[in-house]
Amino acid sequence: MNDHIEHERLMEWVERLTAFLARDGVSPIAARCLGWLMVCDPPEQSAQQIGDAINASRGSMTTNLRLLTAMGFVTHRTRPGDRTTYYRVDDNAWDTVVRRQIASLTAFQDLAQNGLDILGPGTQRAARIKEAHDTFAWMSEVFNNAPPRRQT
Repeated sequence: MNDHIEHERLMEWVERLTAFLARDGVSPIAARCLGWLMVCDPPEQSAQQIGDAINASRGSMTTNLRLLTAMGFVTHRTRPGDRTTYYRVDDNAWDTVVRRQIASLTAFQDLAQNGLDILGPGTQRAARIKEAHDTFAWMSEVFNNAPPRRQT
């Protein structure tokens, strides 16, 4: 396949990923960074390389790569004799992020339970919290009973 056509198709995929992640509040630049790092070659890229690929400014790259690193999606390193920082998708990114999200389900369930304890059962205000509590309890149960992820 022609390199230009392959690049265009990859960038279209990155934009589809960007739209998908934007539904959950991920900024377009962070989503494009992640998408690009998932498909780029070589897999480690400088902020400048990533910014050039996704057409983003250096300032927005710093902020969004820092965010992706904090979220557990991206890791970075330097090379001996080179002051440039290189970024890549963390080897365990998806497992780490999903496990963190599952843990937050339980934490939110506990927080909702605390609200129910304060308000007492049967009030209208407690009913609003109970709906959230029950939903998160159900989600926690689903994840706790799920089979382990198959390793590839």
